[in-house]
Order: sequence, then structure tokens, then C-alpha cells
Amino acid sequence: MKLLPERLEGFLSTLESLDRSERIEMLIEVADQFRPVPTRIAQRPYLAEHRVPGCESEAYVWSEASAEGTLTFHFAVENPQGISAMALAEILRQSLSGAPLEEVAAVPADVVYRIFGNELSMGKSLGLMGMVNMIRAEARQHLQTAGATP
Repeated sequence: MKLLPERLEGFLSTLESLDRSERIEMLIEVADQFRPVPTRIAQRPYLAEHRVPGCESEAYVWSEASAEGTLTFHFAVENPQGISAMALAEILRQSLSGAPLEEVAAVPADVVYRIFGNELSMGKSLGLMGMVNMIRAEARQHLQTAGATP
């Protein structure tokens, strides 16, 4: 079994140590930290190529390459009620930005169940997994551009 990037695994361990109400409270607090994509990266209207397919909250994903060969991730969540999408965006931004691209590319999409539990609706889970899949695709694309293979 592949290990997750260290910061993501640490966050998941903390989250999994909480009871259901504490977990919900923590995820809401994380969502409150969400800040949309900086205007230097993207401005409305956002290009469709950055939109997460199937996401009910109209989430968008961008990556920015660093000199160290890693990526910084940026998000927009257009639905102001998209608390789950905002929480996931912030978790992914904090835990995967700057992580080794090979590790980011290997994060399984179903990590959303470790974050939110198994009670997610099919529509919500597909949208959230779509966010993870877009992050993975960005990492893979940058690995290929750099000449490495994931």
C-alpha cells in the first residue's frame, strides 16, 4: 500500500481520532479557512478546462509550479453553500502543495471517504473525488513534462 503525503496522512490521522460531531466541526473550521484562487492565477469567468467534472459546487482547480519541482494548488468553489468542496479544497491545498509529485499523483480518489465518511451522497462523492482526480492529473502532467513517469 502506497503511503500518502505526510501532511495529508497527518491530517487524516487527526480527523479519524475524532467522533462524528468533532469531525464535522473540524471540517467546518477547515472550510472557513478556504480562500479562493488568487486573481494573479485566474479571474472569472474561469475556463472550463479547470472545472471539476460532476462537482455540484462548481469547483475549479489550478496548479502553479515551484522552483523546487513541486506544485502549489489553488481552488475556486462557486457555490457559497459548498462547504464540503471548500473543506476538501483547503485540505488538498494545505496537504498536497509542495509535496513530491509522485506522492500527489498516487493519492487515491476515495480518500474523500476517509475525510467525510461513507455517508456521502453519490453526487457529492463523485464531485469530491473529481477534485482529487484533477490534482492527481496535474501532478502526472508535470511529472511527464519533467521527463519522469508516475
